Amino acid sequence: MKTYSARPGDVERHWWLIDAEDVVLGRLAVIVADRLRGKHKPQFTPHMDCGDHVVIVNADKVKLTGRKRTDKIYYWHTGYPGGIKSRTADKILDGKHPERVVEKAIQRMVPKGPLGRAQLKKLKVYAGTEHPHDAQQPTTLDLAAMNDKNKRSA
Repeated sequence: MKTYSARPGDVERHWWLIDAEDVVLGRLAVIVADRLRGKHKPQFTPHMDCGDHVVIVNADKVKLTGRKRTDKIYYWHTGYPGGIKSRTADKILDGKHPERVVEKAIQRMVPKGPLGRAQLKKLKVYAGTEHPHDAQQPTTLDLAAMNDKNKRSA
């Protein structure tokens, strides 16, 4: 029996729409990363970009469990000596670009390198309910209905 390896012409891309309101961030990131990579498809090939396009709305209303909203710290470095900077998750979610928390969680779950960067280009995250991808007719993916633990109301 031979191992199947997908070719670029064999890949069929779909568009998914996910509402992130009251969905747990980590659980959302795992499912989206799998969709971006194409691991949910039977013809998944690790060295090929065979994933789908994902549109996430209401990224500013995503939930973090436990004390992560106040205790989770995002670090970055300016490139200068002593230039380490940090910001907590609640400052980012309440700030100007709350969708970056979702983007970072997903980015850290896809492979590093050219393949991962190509897969991340198919991710579109929006803080509000509006998105400009209606022409692609995305299929709605209800994460809250998949598992009871995916959604938190409080």
